[in-house]
Amino acid sequence: MGIWVTLFLEFWKRRQARLEYEWDLVDFEEEQQQLQLRPEYESKCTKSKENPITKEMEPYLPVTSKCARSCLSGATVLLWISLIIACIIGVIAYRLAVYAAFASIMKDSPTNHLEVVGPYITPQLATSVTASCINFVIIMILNLMYERVAVWITDMEIPKTHLEYENKLTVKMFLFQFVNYYSSCFYVAFFKGKFVGYPGKYAYMFGSTLRNEECDPGGCLIELTTQLVIVMTGKQVWGNIQEALLRKARSHPESLYSRWEQDHDLQSFGQLGLFYEYLEMVIQFGFITLFVASFPLAPLLALLNNIIEVRVDAWKLTTQFRRPVAAKAHSIGAWEEILNGMAVLSVVTNAFIVAFTSDMMPRLVYMYAYQPQGEMNMKGYINNSLSVFNISEIPDRSRPEEGENPAWFNSSITTYTDLYGLPVFPKLKNLCFMRK
Repeated sequence: MGIWVTLFLEFWKRRQARLEYEWDLVDFEEEQQQLQLRPEYESKCTKSKENPITKEMEPYLPVTSKCARSCLSGATVLLWISLIIACIIGVIAYRLAVYAAFASIMKDSPTNHLEVVGPYITPQLATSVTASCINFVIIMILNLMYERVAVWITDMEIPKTHLEYENKLTVKMFLFQFVNYYSSCFYVAFFKGKFVGYPGKYAYMFGSTLRNEECDPGGCLIELTTQLVIVMTGKQVWGNIQEALLRKARSHPESLYSRWEQDHDLQSFGQLGLFYEYLEMVIQFGFITLFVASFPLAPLLALLNNIIEVRVDAWKLTTQFRRPVAAKAHSIGAWEEILNGMAVLSVVTNAFIVAFTSDMMPRLVYMYAYQPQGEMNMKGYINNSLSVFNISEIPDRSRPEEGENPAWFNSSITTYTDLYGLPVFPKLKNLCFMRK
């Protein structure tokens, strides 16, 4: 996938350079900077100064006003990012609160008797799926708010040219969307289950009675995959519904209007007509590159979605919008740098997923270096990946409530997935501590 990302970006740069030359746009960016001032900039800038190059008077924004607006913009961005983090913490609290409820409900569930799917329907899976659905709903709600906030912040900064306006809006919208869509995936991939402690000394969430969230005994990789499937698929399906079905539902019978009235009622394409199309594709690009090690089918789902997306967009542009006015463009603007940055970040995230989220590295180290029988196999790996704990040493706050007497509590010792305190394979132990 890393090779594909590199080739994709390089071939796009070649195509962009070819189009730039064919349409005589090599020096267009400099011309636009000098000639196309935004009307909003000219109307809001009450002061003027002489341009040292053209010797003409032009409006300008004082440095003090520019700094104040930039500081307010940055503070607003941080505030909304903090809101996203607060929502993630709320979803984490939901996971911790409902896990016990699902465990008690599913204890005698009829699904337990199903031979094929029964063993896979567990409280962990139910908690993960419902939490991912809630997280997806929160993402969709916050998106509606972020679009308006990003436009308001950019307007407040009073960019000088249309190119500067588009680049600033692009960076803000992408930053909001990046944190909104990917923060929960980053949490599951790199933070969940890393700060839970161990029996007898568990870590608790903000000093409450809720223990920090643990991974499933099989690891967090399956939960990361579940999160990606729900968020990525849900976003693509909802986007196509918005573009196709909702607009079609608002359309009126053609017999009630004349042709010119129908054309007038079409939506205006606007200056940012393709902005949201770029944003949608870049977010999808992030899903199929940043976490492909966890969900290798993501590129296939993206391909199927894009096959439908091409036809939906063609129908939308030819029937739902007024004819757009042609405009010159030097390149895709800030989107190119964003794609390059995500390509570099994808190498890091996938390497970290393989090294720290999955158990691939400990398995390889065990198989090649620490197999007791000197054979390249995984015999004994499970036992050597477990630690032993004396149940009599369990603290009071972790003991079962009165009236409950689980079978494991009557045993003298128990095991848990960790390498805490095991002296058998010290190098393997250190490696797994790095993962945790």
